[in-house]
Amino acid sequence: MLKHLSKKLSLVITLTIFFCIMLCNTGYSLEEKKKIEEFSRLPERSISMALEYPGIEVPPGQSVTMNLTFHNNGRTTEALQVWVASCPEGWRTRLKSELYTVTGISVPWGESKSITFEAEPGKNIKIGDYTFVIEAKTLDGQFKMSQPVVIKVREEDKHIGTKGIRLSTSYPVLQGPSDAKFEFSIEAENKLNRDAIFNLSAHVPEGWEVNFKPAYEQKTISSLKLRANQSQNISVELTPKKDARAGEYPVIVRVSSGDAMGELKLTCKLTGTYSLEAGTPTGLLSIDARQGKKATLSIFVKNTGTAPLQNVKFLSFKPENWKVEFKPEEIPLMEPNDLKQIEVSITPYEEALVGDYSVGIGVQTEKASKNLEFRVSVKASSVWGWIGIGIIIIVIAGLMFLFRWIGRR
Repeated sequence: MLKHLSKKLSLVITLTIFFCIMLCNTGYSLEEKKKIEEFSRLPERSISMALEYPGIEVPPGQSVTMNLTFHNNGRTTEALQVWVASCPEGWRTRLKSELYTVTGISVPWGESKSITFEAEPGKNIKIGDYTFVIEAKTLDGQFKMSQPVVIKVREEDKHIGTKGIRLSTSYPVLQGPSDAKFEFSIEAENKLNRDAIFNLSAHVPEGWEVNFKPAYEQKTISSLKLRANQSQNISVELTPKKDARAGEYPVIVRVSSGDAMGELKLTCKLTGTYSLEAGTPTGLLSIDARQGKKATLSIFVKNTGTAPLQNVKFLSFKPENWKVEFKPEEIPLMEPNDLKQIEVSITPYEEALVGDYSVGIGVQTEKASKNLEFRVSVKASSVWGWIGIGIIIIVIAGLMFLFRWIGRR
């Protein structure tokens, strides 16, 4: 009887040890496996350069500004030298970041970085085509890139002028964020010797909205009746499209009646909008951790505005004696639509009680911010689990020895 009981007890002990070992072992997370697979599929080195607008048209005297983007699709961070190799006479060019003139750029693996190409015409630049060449190469000379850009200087719009009606404004240039409305006050003066009804229209950037209103009134109008030699103020309300990037946008306002026509050029300077989004790739805001052991998770930060975000910093709100670390600790610059991944390490206090805790993570810039709150479930250290298994084994072994000793008697 005792021998039969001993065999059953041995089977129970074996199954208990097997399940304890299975519970104590954890494999790689799905996210870690996905990152390893994506990294392994990348070539050792791959870098490319692209200009935002390789060909454009501008009126005489207008400067040109556009983005030059480098894409690193390899597994190695690349450092490059970049310069304007060819510049037509009479033009001034430079490559710059938000703060500095740029002669080199470093692009981490799997990321893209942009700098700005600027071309400013001199006073004697004539109508015609002007070709610029931008070149770049890696420091070891293994990769060389060249990008031409053609700037066509065209004639001024011949329609802009005055014939029978005069248009004027005290503030032809207004500045504001991309999500603001711009309202210009225009004086229209009938230079004809008769009364006339003038039609109102405007040539605006694609996706923009325009409304004409009488001065100090909210109703919208599409025409205006003026007596001979009479003048009247009207308001031109402009609404940029939702995702309009920072920059200067020209608007042509036209007032016409038969052969009489007047046009006026206005300019909206958009400073862009500032907003960002942050979260986890899976959408989950929870993580398991052990006392005194580091637990790692990934969060993403995306610039959802139309203006660059500078000095993106990370803050933490944690229980006392806990540690929260970020890698990288700061992002110097994020262009619109830039997406960055941040590794966050959370280390609970060694003497923290088992249970759920709240850890807040803040993403902050001067213009925008985002806060995340994570639930951290603290588990007992795995060492105690093994100690517990050892105690169970010792107790069971003692019982077996006791049963056998009793059996002999």
